[in-house]
Amino acid sequence: MLKDKHLIDPMDFTIGQLEEIFKLAHQIIENPKEYSHICDGKILATLFYEPSTRTRFSFEAAMMRLGGNILGFSEPNSSSASKGETLADTIKMVSIYSDIITMRHPREGSARVASMYSEVPVINAGDGGHQHPTQTLTDLLTIETLKGSLSNQTIGLCGDLKYGRTVHSLIKAMSRYEGNKFVLISPKELQIPDYIRDEILKKNNIEFKEVERLEDVIEEVDILYMTRIQKERFFNEKEYLRLKDSYILDMDKMNLAKEDMIVMHPLPRVNEIAVEVDSDKRAAYFKQAEYGMYARMALICKLLGVC
Repeated sequence: MLKDKHLIDPMDFTIGQLEEIFKLAHQIIENPKEYSHICDGKILATLFYEPSTRTRFSFEAAMMRLGGNILGFSEPNSSSASKGETLADTIKMVSIYSDIITMRHPREGSARVASMYSEVPVINAGDGGHQHPTQTLTDLLTIETLKGSLSNQTIGLCGDLKYGRTVHSLIKAMSRYEGNKFVLISPKELQIPDYIRDEILKKNNIEFKEVERLEDVIEEVDILYMTRIQKERFFNEKEYLRLKDSYILDMDKMNLAKEDMIVMHPLPRVNEIAVEVDSDKRAAYFKQAEYGMYARMALICKLLGVC
C-alpha cells in the first residue's frame, strides 16, 4: 500500500497507513533479527544540506540494521551543490544510484521539489521551518507506546513554536485523532504561525490555549513536548539571546506535573531541560530517539515494498 510513495508532509499518509507503519515498528522492536537482512542489496541516499546528528544517524542506523547500504553527504560543501548544481539535477542523479532518498534542506518546499524529480521514494528529513514528518512518526510511535493511545491527550508544546518544524508537524498529526487538546507555551515572539492556529486548530474546532508560563499549566498536560530556542532560525542574535532562556524544565516544575506525564523533546537540547530531569521516570526523550530508529526502519521497509 505504501510502496514507492514519498513522505513529504505528515498528512501524506492516512491514519490507517500510519497504523501499518507502527504495527511493523513494534514487530521489529520485538524481533529485530527477523528483519536484519530484509534490505540486502538496497541503497539509501542521505542528502543533508543542513547539520544533523540524530536524524541522519537514525536513518543510517535504520538502513544498516535492515541489511542495506548508505551513500550521501552530511553538508552541501561536500557535494556538487557547492559548484552550483541545482537540486533537481542532484536528485535526478542520486535517484539513479539509490533505491530511496532522505533529504534535509534549509529551504521550505525543497523536499516537495525533490519528489518531483526523483525516480525513487523521497523522505523529507526536514525542510527549513516547515515540516519534519519522520520526527512526527517518531513522536506518534513514542506517544502510542508510552501513553497507550493517540487520542484524548492533552499535549503541552513549550518553547519555540514559531520556527519549530517538529511542533508544526506534531500539531497537524495529533489533530487528526479524537479528543486531543493543545496547550501552547511560548513567548509572544515565538507563538505558533497563524496558518497552524487558523487552518488546523480553529478550522477543525480543536481545543487549545496559548500561555506564556510553563508552571501555570504543567499540571494539566499528559505530554510535555519541550523544544529548544533555535539560534539558526534567528536573523537577530540580540533577539535570540533575549529569548534563549525563556523556558527551563527543572525538578521544581516537574514536581507540579502528573505522575504519568511524559516529557518529550526532538533533541538536541541546549539548556531547556535540566540534567536532573533525566533520571525522572517521566523523561522519555532518549527513549523517543530510540523509537525514531525503529519508526524509520518500518518506513523504509514499507516504501521499498519489502515488508
